[in-house]
Amino acid sequence: MQNWAIRGKSFEWGIRTYLMAVLNVTPDSFSDGGQFNTLETAIAQATLLLESGADILDIGGQSTRPQADQISLEEELNRVIPVIQALRSGAAGDAVRSAPISIDTTRAAVARAAVRAGADVVNDISGGTYDAEMLPTVAELGVPAILMHIRGNSKTMQQMIDYRDLIGEICQFLQKQADLAIAQGISPSNIALDPGIGFAKTGAQNLEILRRLPEVRSLGYPLLVGTSRKSFIGHILNQPDPQQRVWGTAATCCAAIAGAADILRVHDVKEMHEVCQVADAIWRS
Repeated sequence: MQNWAIRGKSFEWGIRTYLMAVLNVTPDSFSDGGQFNTLETAIAQATLLLESGADILDIGGQSTRPQADQISLEEELNRVIPVIQALRSGAAGDAVRSAPISIDTTRAAVARAAVRAGADVVNDISGGTYDAEMLPTVAELGVPAILMHIRGNSKTMQQMIDYRDLIGEICQFLQKQADLAIAQGISPSNIALDPGIGFAKTGAQNLEILRRLPEVRSLGYPLLVGTSRKSFIGHILNQPDPQQRVWGTAATCCAAIAGAADILRVHDVKEMHEVCQVADAIWRS
């Protein structure tokens, strides 16, 4: 696998774990909806996340929690583009201006506008399946793409949890989408995969994915894992408040690192940065 080089930062796969920090500029995300949906709060949070150890900022304007309503293209653009432009303007300082940014979207038009505004990576939870123009657009833009496994959409995915072979079907989907991405012109070195923990999976299935991550990693692409504050952790801990699931999240991050995940998508960057430092010393030293 070829490493990524983004704005002077090298992502060297297999050497250490990288942190993708969640920056939801939404009013309704499951954990932090409404906290960072103004320009001022988004910039302040971006600064804090980078100071805490984030390697990349993941900016999203469409909530993907179960039962989330789909917003219009115009609304999604209005939420994310001004934030990306502000971060790139240097309004929050040089460190923020030069930070790698990914755009969390399933729409090709948003991906295009975001990259033009300064985003560096496209993170598509649909794996390129919701918008037929997504993969050709990413190929044209020449940026890395993160392709996630999902079934259905926010309204239907939690009813689509019947698998005959959970890991086999996830790997089959991801391999198919990676092959399609390559056929559309995306370089294999610009592809990363995400098994989609929490998306059309039960709690038990999420745990099975964590146990069997090496099988997904064996597809040969960098692996992103996103467990942060998710409901299956809350069920184990009997903790309904997502913001109180930090140490449950830490346990899943350790499991992901042991399973050879390359990127962890997290909310609590300071805590997970320390988790990564110790877990990397155990499994990647």
